[in-house]
Amino acid sequence: MTVKKKFFWWGCGAAALYVLLSYHFIFFGWRNVKILKKSQPTLEYTFFSVHGKKIPKILAIDQLREDGIGDLLVEMGMLSEEQLEIYLEKYEYGEE
Repeated sequence: MTVKKKFFWWGCGAAALYVLLSYHFIFFGWRNVKILKKSQPTLEYTFFSVHGKKIPKILAIDQLREDGIGDLLVEMGMLSEEQLEIYLEKYEYGEE
């Protein structure tokens, strides 16, 4: 394998790792995937499915809530703006 090919494959690997560290891939169904930017690079919750999960359980995950999954749930019609505000107030004040 030539040096150029090695650099190419190392670059592809680095780009893939960057994407995995920087974005959440939220699955709303088999073909409906939304991408959400992470606030800090981590591999936690890189792939997350909302299928079969209740809204309070989804919003209870601090990292997803802070990165804006609530707005995504509103956009997908799973939650209204008013309901989102109620949930966010609940978690802001630490009530469980």
